Amino acid sequence: MNSERTILIPIPALFSFDECLWFLNRNYDDCLHIIKDGAIFKSIEIEKEILLICIKENGGFLELDILVGEPSQENKAYLVAYVREWFDMDTNIQPFYDKLKTDGRLAYMTERYKGLRLIGISNLFEAICWCIIGQQINLSFAYKVKRRLVERYGPRIDFNNESYYTFPEPEILANVDIDDLKAMQFSQQKADYVIGIAKAFASGSLDKESLRALPDFTARKKALTAHKGIGAWTANYALMKSLKEPEGIPHGDIGLLNALSSHNIIHERSETSKIEALFSNFAGWESYLVFYLWRSLTVKVLE
Repeated sequence: MNSERTILIPIPALFSFDECLWFLNRNYDDCLHIIKDGAIFKSIEIEKEILLICIKENGGFLELDILVGEPSQENKAYLVAYVREWFDMDTNIQPFYDKLKTDGRLAYMTERYKGLRLIGISNLFEAICWCIIGQQINLSFAYKVKRRLVERYGPRIDFNNESYYTFPEPEILANVDIDDLKAMQFSQQKADYVIGIAKAFASGSLDKESLRALPDFTARKKALTAHKGIGAWTANYALMKSLKEPEGIPHGDIGLLNALSSHNIIHERSETSKIEALFSNFAGWESYLVFYLWRSLTVKVLE
C-alpha cells in the first residue's frame, strides 16, 4: 500500500462489496471497467486528465488505489466522492429493509441480497446513451454495440497490457458521421438520437447539475423527455441511475414485470393498480425496490 496513492473509504452499515461486484460482473462484456481478483479497475476522467483506479475491500474499508494519474488532494477528493456516489454509500438503507420485512413476498431479499447498493452511472450522458443503445435489443448485443462506440471514440489508458476506456465526450459524439454509427450496428433512429443528445449536452442545453437544480422529480422528467430520443422509460432510468431519484420507476420494463410476476405480485402485465399499490408502500424507496427486483431475476434485463 502506497500511502500517497491509497485512500481508505469507510464501509457503512448494510454494505456488501461482494454484492456490488456481482452486479458489475454479470458475465457481460462491459468496456468501462475490468474486474479481476476481487477488485475493480476503472479509468476516470477528471478535468481532461485520465486516472486509473483500483478498488478492493480491505477490512472495514474500500481501498482505492490510484494506479495512473496525479494523486493530488483535489483528485483524491473527487475520487472519494465518485466512489461513494457510484456505490450509493451515503444512503442509510435500513428503512428500505424495514419496509421489505413487512411484505412476506419480498422479506427474503434483506438476507439474500444483504448490502446490495443501487449501483449508479454518474455520467448522465452515458446513462442516456446506454438506454438508447439498449432499446429493443438483448443485453448481450447492447454491450457489444456500446463497446464498439467506446473503443472508437472514448479516451483510453493502457496499464499492464490492458486498455481502460472512459465514455466518449458529448462534443465528440455530436460530430460523428451517422454512417460510422450505422456501421457499428446502430439503427438510423438510434444514431440520430445519440447524436442529437450529444449535441444537447455539448451545447449546455442539457446537463446533470441543471437537471438536479429543478424543483422536483416531475420537472426533471419533463426536462429530459423534451429531448428527442428520451421517452418516459429512459428518463426514469436515467434519473434512477444518475441522480438516484427514488421515484425513478422504469414502468413497462419487461424485466421488472417478470420479477413482479415471479413474486406473485401481478399475474397479468395489465394489472397496473397492483403495481401502483406495491410501490406506494415503498414511497421514497421505489428505485431501490426496482433494483432488488431486477437482482432477483435469473435472466437479466437492461440494468
